Amino acid sequence: MSLQNLTMLSTACIVLSGASLLLGWYFIRVRRAITAHRNTMLSATALAALFLVFYVIYHANVGSKPFPGHGAIRAVYLTILFTHVVLAAVILPMALVTARRGLRGRFDRHVPLARWTLPLWMYVSVTGVVIYVMLYQLY
Repeated sequence: MSLQNLTMLSTACIVLSGASLLLGWYFIRVRRAITAHRNTMLSATALAALFLVFYVIYHANVGSKPFPGHGAIRAVYLTILFTHVVLAAVILPMALVTARRGLRGRFDRHVPLARWTLPLWMYVSVTGVVIYVMLYQLY
């Protein structure tokens, strides 16, 4: 596998992670299926971790790629990138604490945090894909 394929593979992991998040939300909010919820959320976490491994390998070998666009599209890209990076740093400990509380059965503490974690994690997942498209597919 080439290093270039890692960008597509890592993006696939984050797409699947986001899909698992939505499925996990569905299982708990609509179906009240706790085991299915736990399994899909753990899958989302594993896929996000796999994304991070691929991301680090790629960027350790290739470095960063500057955005080639100019003007308004560059401002849009940089805004999305900034919010993505900040929230990605925030979501990691939030997701781990949320998962820990859920796995330990501390639902009184899990649910309030999960209500913040899920939408922020979804934002990071979606903007990660948007960044990939803008950086590797538009130009």
